[in-house]
Amino acid sequence: MFSQRNWARSMVASVALIAGLLVVSVAPSVGAQDNTESTALTAQETLRQTTDAVLAVIEEARAYVDDDPERYYQEVHTVLDPIVDFRGFARGVMGEYATGARYRSLDEAGREQLKDQLERFTDTMRAGLVRTYSKGLLAFGGSRVELDDSEPSDASSNRATLRQLIYSDEAQPYVVVYLMARDKAGDWRMRNLIVENVNLGQIFRSQFESAARRYGGDIDKVIANWTVETAAE
Repeated sequence: MFSQRNWARSMVASVALIAGLLVVSVAPSVGAQDNTESTALTAQETLRQTTDAVLAVIEEARAYVDDDPERYYQEVHTVLDPIVDFRGFARGVMGEYATGARYRSLDEAGREQLKDQLERFTDTMRAGLVRTYSKGLLAFGGSRVELDDSEPSDASSNRATLRQLIYSDEAQPYVVVYLMARDKAGDWRMRNLIVENVNLGQIFRSQFESAARRYGGDIDKVIANWTVETAAE
């Protein structure tokens, strides 16, 4: 039986998945007209700047989301789709079922099937995450969010681990750990998210593996029956 805080942690972790994607990924679009400015940002600056931007987007949605939720969903889609590598995330969740080694081991028909499965699962993940947790993002509006600068990162490194503190009604803040890395263009991207010691990448992969066992390895059935909500259970 979960305690109230453990239940809250699971829910915050699930909501934070999509929030974290927003927070870390908005940065490149902020400086889209000036690539030099975008790549000059440190990981800390990226996270701090985009946190403010995301909270502003959420606050604006409060004025219309009850009357026009579809507009809100579309706004989230518009921000996420050009920036977040949903396909890469979906492939990671599929784990051993979508590795390069497995792809190479298949014949031409099998490869085409795997590519189709990956595309369909990507669409399923994208739609489920955005639609399920867009309203959950509103809970972050008005929250006090701080970046923990107690452990400075190496500016010359292509990887960074950042801790963010989200204050709510609880006595202790929720701790969100962002595992970030530079892409080939030099922009910072989120590679994984850990909330209150809950590794979200592992949660979704475990969910996929469990579903694959349940359906006897039938990936088409896994995709057809996939629901994002169960990742928080």
